[in-house]
Amino acid sequence: MLQDLSTILPTHFADAARVWIYQSNRPFTDVETAAITTEVKAFAQNWLSHGAPVKAFGTVLYNQFIVLMADETQTSVGGCSTDSSVRLIKAIEQQLGVDLFNRQLLAFMIDGAIQLIPLAQLNEALQNGTVHADTLYCNNTVLTKKELEQQWLVPVKDSWLKARINLVTQIT
Repeated sequence: MLQDLSTILPTHFADAARVWIYQSNRPFTDVETAAITTEVKAFAQNWLSHGAPVKAFGTVLYNQFIVLMADETQTSVGGCSTDSSVRLIKAIEQQLGVDLFNRQLLAFMIDGAIQLIPLAQLNEALQNGTVHADTLYCNNTVLTKKELEQQWLVPVKDSWLKARINLVTQIT
């Protein structure tokens, strides 16, 4: 089931607000999602950069993605404050025994649910029809709130994976 990001993301954040997406290698349980949501919201409320409060937001999408957002119109996020957010994510990894930094796992919306496919198996998924040009892909490379709203959940044909589709099409 598709989530309406416009009802989840803060409307009072600038379109250029920075976004970090951490994808889990497995879905979180509802209990885990509730605990993570509480943890990232508390972090966002207390996030500081060089002693100044960061206008921040945190949530969990699809029981699988942790999203942190910082609107830098008032306070920019420096290296130390970014490091503190990474420490939070690493702590969640440790607590739950999940991997939140595996960029080789690609996430797709298939039959209304998130399905993970290793990058090395993408060609096979394309050939057997599990994934096709119109399959929705979770593009975790988005960097801003506007990109998250408009380019995060996109058809494969409109993502960087497009070159992979062309390669398979040429082979078959």
